[in-house]
Amino acid sequence: MDQAQVLREMAQASRSARRQARVIAVTSGKGGVGKTNLAVNLGVALVQQGQRVALLDADLGLANVDLVLGITPPHTLSQVVFGERTLADVMVTGPGGLKVVAGGSGVYELANLSQWRLERFLSQLETLDSSLDVLLLDTGAGIGRNVMTFALASREIVIVTTPEPTALADAYSVLKLVHARSVEARLWIVVNMAPSPREGEAVYQRLAAVSQRFLNMRPEFLGALPRDEAVIRAVQRQEPFVLAFPNAPASRAVTALAARLLGQPQPAAGGVATMLQRILRMIR
Repeated sequence: MDQAQVLREMAQASRSARRQARVIAVTSGKGGVGKTNLAVNLGVALVQQGQRVALLDADLGLANVDLVLGITPPHTLSQVVFGERTLADVMVTGPGGLKVVAGGSGVYELANLSQWRLERFLSQLETLDSSLDVLLLDTGAGIGRNVMTFALASREIVIVTTPEPTALADAYSVLKLVHARSVEARLWIVVNMAPSPREGEAVYQRLAAVSQRFLNMRPEFLGALPRDEAVIRAVQRQEPFVLAFPNAPASRAVTALAARLLGQPQPAAGGVATMLQRILRMIR
């Protein structure tokens, strides 16, 4: 075995031993179900529970994480892709200590990068594995290619729905597509705007029963969020509702969702670097 091979194996062993951030995609089959608001408040709730969390705004069609948080990120991920800025320049700290990375569209520009630019970008992204505990991806809604690229690159996917029949039908479409292409992904369901916790769980049970019957799989229930006037007031104030109204029913529910996630083991083959490698395989 030559020296170069020994060094390569040592480097591989070092990467394998390195800690990995937990990557969780938050998606929905239908717009208007509160996906982004959930992603933001879940991120803040995870920070409150001692986690180092960043939120990547990967909704290429209607990016609005900054609006929910009331911040204006000065730079985007595209500038990191082309070497104009470092990742530290792009990542800003929002309310509650949540880190925010704007401009998920920059990921798609990787497909046309030269090899040395690509390696430089990936080396920066790999630093997130050591500096973060959780990376949340706020994807777009629906089952389009852009949305599914981010969702399928994650090993944990939170699908947000409401009790409305159209939202449930679209959530089932997401479940069907993800299960067909990534059977190892862990799928969570959150029922937003539920009239009550019992009715929220009943909505989940209907979706799970259909999935069991036709897909031979059963997503897991992460929890339900109630319909809450505090959420509307917080959106108008451009503040996360867990910070603006910490004792509101919706805030207590999101805090419980965060605790439930942290109580589950992290899937194998996770991490930011691995997620980027999966994305590259899909877009190149």
